[in-house]
Amino acid sequence: MENSKISESFFRLLDTIKVLRKRCPWDAALTNEQLRTLTIEEVYELSQSIIANNPTDRKKELGDVLLHIIIYALIAEEKGEFNITDVFDALNEKLVFRHPHIFGDVKAETPEEVSKLWEQVKLKEKGGNKTVLGGIPQSLPSVIKAYRIQDKASHAGFDWHDKHDVWPKVFEEIDELKVELEKGDADKSEDEFGDLLFATINAGRLYGINADTALERCNAKFTRRFNHIEARAKEQGLSLKDMTLEQMEDLWNEAKAIERQQKQ
Repeated sequence: MENSKISESFFRLLDTIKVLRKRCPWDAALTNEQLRTLTIEEVYELSQSIIANNPTDRKKELGDVLLHIIIYALIAEEKGEFNITDVFDALNEKLVFRHPHIFGDVKAETPEEVSKLWEQVKLKEKGGNKTVLGGIPQSLPSVIKAYRIQDKASHAGFDWHDKHDVWPKVFEEIDELKVELEKGDADKSEDEFGDLLFATINAGRLYGINADTALERCNAKFTRRFNHIEARAKEQGLSLKDMTLEQMEDLWNEAKAIERQQKQ
């Protein structure tokens, strides 16, 4: 797409949002604090459209996120802090600084080398992270946070030499959890369960599996199959609470069989 068309579309959008900010009572009253929770919701909706592989929804959700970015910038401009141009300039400066293998004389030829370089450069960046794990938001969901902690530690050199070595650690954590569960120590059991989850997430990372994406797929699969059980029960005039586990398992397997047929 030509730069002129991109510029025309963006400035038309920017003008529209500026008008809304001035003339719409709801948009004009928005503050950073009020917008923050809405932005979190929009990012989750974008995430869902990506998982669902729905281009139409993804385009819409990208627009919603972009809308929020522009409003944040307009609020800042109204306060005399910065404007959208400053956002662009700061981002461009950061990208150039963090890619010395493209805009400088540093050598990095693989995605792994670039990722490690990225973390090293961020520590040197003015106003950047002072520690390897310092840039991880504390408000991240725990599964995503665990993955990011492990990923950043890996780029700093703290990782298994061979990914297969992670499995003894996973099995060790299972055994330690079982011991505490048998003792009935709730606090230590929770602690060991956390260790097991962390180790399992790490195993997935080493094998190229994102635990959050994998778990979300599992959530969707379970929901889909359980909904099938509920729907079939209603067709048979049954209530879930009156069904036996064996009856539910039969319908669960029926749902699995239908899914296999649909994939063929």
